[in-house]
Amino acid sequence: MAERSGVGGAPALFTIPAHRAFADAMVAGLIRRAGSDPLALARSLVLLPNNRAVHAVTDAFVRASAGGLVLPRLVAVGDPEMGESVGAALDPAPESGEEPPLPAVPPYQRRMILARLVAEERSRAGQPIDAAEAVRLAGELARTLDQLLVEEIAPARLRDIDMGPELTEHWRRALSTFEVVLERWPAELARIGRIDAATRRAALLDRLERRWRRAAPTGLVCAAGVTDSAPAVARLLRCVADMPRGMVVFAGLDLALPPEEWDALGPHAPNDAGLTRRSIETHPQFHLKLLLDRMSVGRDEVSTWREGGGHDSDTARGRAIANALAPADFTGKWTQIGAEDRRLKGVTVAELATPAEEAQAVALALREALEEPGRTAALVTPDRALARRVAVHLGRWGIAIDDTAGRPLSSLPPGTLLLALAEAAAQRFSPLPLLALLKHPLVRSGDERLAWLDGARALDKALRGPRPAAGLGGVSDHLDKRSSGEGGGPVTQVPQLGPGLRRGTAATWWEGASDYLRPIADTFDRGSQPLADLLASLRETAASLCGDALWSGPAGRAAAEFLADLELEAPAGPARVDPAELPQLLRTLLDEVAVRPPQGGHPRLAIYGLIEARLQTADLMVLGGLNEGVWPGRPAPDPWLAPRIRAELGLPGLDRRIGTAAHDFAQALGAPRAIVTRARRDAKSPALASRLWLRLQALAGDRLERASALEGWTRALDAPGEHLPADRPAPSPVALLRPKAISVTEVDRLKADPYAFYARRVLGLMPLDPVDADPSAAWRGTAVHDILEQWWKQDRCDVDALRPRAKAMLDDERTHPMMRALWQPRLLEAIDWIAGAIVAQQGDGRTVASAEGKGRIEIAGVVLSGRYDRIDRLADGRLAVIDYKTGKPPSPTAVRAGYSLQLGLLGLIAERGGFEDVRGTAGAFEYWSLGKKRDAFGYIESPVDPDGKREKIATAEFTGIAAHNFTEVAGKWLTGSEAFTAKLVPEYAPYAEYDQLMRRDEWYGRDH
Repeated sequence: MAERSGVGGAPALFTIPAHRAFADAMVAGLIRRAGSDPLALARSLVLLPNNRAVHAVTDAFVRASAGGLVLPRLVAVGDPEMGESVGAALDPAPESGEEPPLPAVPPYQRRMILARLVAEERSRAGQPIDAAEAVRLAGELARTLDQLLVEEIAPARLRDIDMGPELTEHWRRALSTFEVVLERWPAELARIGRIDAATRRAALLDRLERRWRRAAPTGLVCAAGVTDSAPAVARLLRCVADMPRGMVVFAGLDLALPPEEWDALGPHAPNDAGLTRRSIETHPQFHLKLLLDRMSVGRDEVSTWREGGGHDSDTARGRAIANALAPADFTGKWTQIGAEDRRLKGVTVAELATPAEEAQAVALALREALEEPGRTAALVTPDRALARRVAVHLGRWGIAIDDTAGRPLSSLPPGTLLLALAEAAAQRFSPLPLLALLKHPLVRSGDERLAWLDGARALDKALRGPRPAAGLGGVSDHLDKRSSGEGGGPVTQVPQLGPGLRRGTAATWWEGASDYLRPIADTFDRGSQPLADLLASLRETAASLCGDALWSGPAGRAAAEFLADLELEAPAGPARVDPAELPQLLRTLLDEVAVRPPQGGHPRLAIYGLIEARLQTADLMVLGGLNEGVWPGRPAPDPWLAPRIRAELGLPGLDRRIGTAAHDFAQALGAPRAIVTRARRDAKSPALASRLWLRLQALAGDRLERASALEGWTRALDAPGEHLPADRPAPSPVALLRPKAISVTEVDRLKADPYAFYARRVLGLMPLDPVDADPSAAWRGTAVHDILEQWWKQDRCDVDALRPRAKAMLDDERTHPMMRALWQPRLLEAIDWIAGAIVAQQGDGRTVASAEGKGRIEIAGVVLSGRYDRIDRLADGRLAVIDYKTGKPPSPTAVRAGYSLQLGLLGLIAERGGFEDVRGTAGAFEYWSLGKKRDAFGYIESPVDPDGKREKIATAEFTGIAAHNFTEVAGKWLTGSEAFTAKLVPEYAPYAEYDQLMRRDEWYGRDH
């Protein structure tokens, strides 16, 4: 190949094919061109696409130096989407008479101003939005505005577009708001004396291009790997290519693509009818073709770079990749091309069952690469979850690996702390967000951490069940009630703190812990206010909770800079912000802050995102996450401009990112050895293979090698070898450990599921209610019992006082909102029914003898205790034992089977004098259900019948049968030696609190 330069009108244009290592090949060529002059490189300037490319080329120079070497100046041209700043070489001092461009508007100031403008225009249009949504839409608007500026499209062109009748009202409203904001935006920039970063970047590039046109640098200038097709970039690249000592080196420009395929990519000129053929923006070569068109050069003017990179595959790989990624209209040639043009030697594919297996396989492949001295390997994936999993898997072998794409600040400890604090304050410290905040690893880290966690765990137990009243005061009142021993009803009842925790521990600890939260609570209680005030309160409270640990490390410094910048620019945004909107507003912004780890991982391994992988190479490249929607990702919709409007303006299509993702895929696939992986399902459902994966399969067919060994190792690594399922547990403790006391409500559990009774009474494992639980049936039952108990104790069953007492409970601010909103009508109707039924029975000579009492007797060597809801005295002097139910009473079938004998056992205790307030012969047993029957709430059912009709037990025999059944039960498990077998009678053991402990799923239903 003859050396070329820009002399004589021929631009110096080169390409390094995809099957060559770009950075190493380019460096080898630059060193050769420098010749024997040791300072030739020092006088050179290399323009690169981003800072990651600068690192890659620097490493390539180090590998190629074989000793001392003075590097050229490496400058990142950058672009707004990559988040890179324009290099110092592209911002030179202005020449005489040349006005320097204004400084760029700071990102958060721009975001806040746009959010305010969007909110104002939406309110003016009668569609008000909150501040969080305004900030989100402002980010999308900023991206669309940047695209207009980068493509040098005047916003005024929007007025010239004929929207036509097919544009929906939604798009019309969005476009109208967009136009108004764009009209107001220049005035805002003029007011603060700033310009957009994209405008400033274009001005700097144009100024540099004019300067170089007048006087080219004396040293070598090389623009390498730049794929940004912005007009200003294209003009600068053309200037570099025309320089006497300039050259432009493309990455992966396909010179062998047939002309008809190349021409089909676009962009196309309108035909005679004024119609424009659609460009194939999803093709990996489209953005390079567009760049060449804007440089006013043809593909035939580009030559192949002479030097190789040392980490190269063969040219057959390049041809196969190009054929696999051919435009859809030309894939018919796959049936005609020869085997040599579809050969993918060195490429293997691994298809795993789940994302966890895929991460395991990738980690194994990277680990295997380290077995060979000097061999390098890298994972390239846009799936950050996969990247994190791979890093964790490598940690099992003590291998640290850097994920150069970084992680969003919202997922790192300082970001999650800020979000947890904002969420807790916005929800007025309801239990779940409060506990998430108090248990955060950054809170009181250091010597105080263990004591703090002890208090937080005590608070966790005290807050189990339905939530307390809102605010810090609501939590304090809840704990005060708990520590004073009040309870029994829905307002005051909380679980025990457990063994080892003194009564009042949670309340005492909370008194000090809440002091840290009081400032932000007071701020949020003031309602809508300036965003800066909310952020200041958030910052101060977070600092008091965490100290300096919050701001340490890369993530901490990023969080400090984020808050400082946002708090500084917040006055430019919406005037007032509702505190409830702050969590979502913060999450939107924190998601956009990427924190990259400092260098320190294994020197031969790396994890790259797609942008970070550009110009990188390794002996083994693993391309992970090849599922549709991941690689390539789904195009993000533009909420401001309809696709047709974008096309008429000349903006890039939403699918253009698919083309760049395909180009990244082709570049990474050019490594000496490549492994392509995917999982057949994602975290929720089956996943579709990526179109890139399917193209490889369609092209290579049976020639595409499967990484069978890797797939097998992945499954074998954690395979147990032998499955030994657990047997049904049947513990048999010694007599000394068997309880000698039992309540009437525990008898059914002991008989139907002895293991559950064992876990509860022998092991002492009491189930905890969920935090912030909805009122369950049991909790509603407790509420009813509490009302009726107070009605008996304080009102002596005055029927006129029952409904007011129920309303007082419902009106209490501590009562759960769901109880008040959903259950109140049903409860009041049932309460009225109870009062009416009692009045009706009093007319028959029946009176309420006692309510909510308890007692015990000794029977069969065991103390049997029970608590009754109500006992009435019948006209003939016998007793009626009554149990209130909020749902359906037990069926007669269960009673006949020897279960649901609670009423019979209570009658037995009454007959044997176990109740202090009432005794006598039991003559009636009734369930008073507050459930619905025949379109009314409230009805009475009895498990017995005086004459034993309808297959029920005779009333007179009920207590005797209950005593006989209990004696059998006690003799087996309490005073005997029977094993406590799990789920002995499953149909009468519906509760599942101990199913995990008994490992139920491993043995239940299995034949023995």
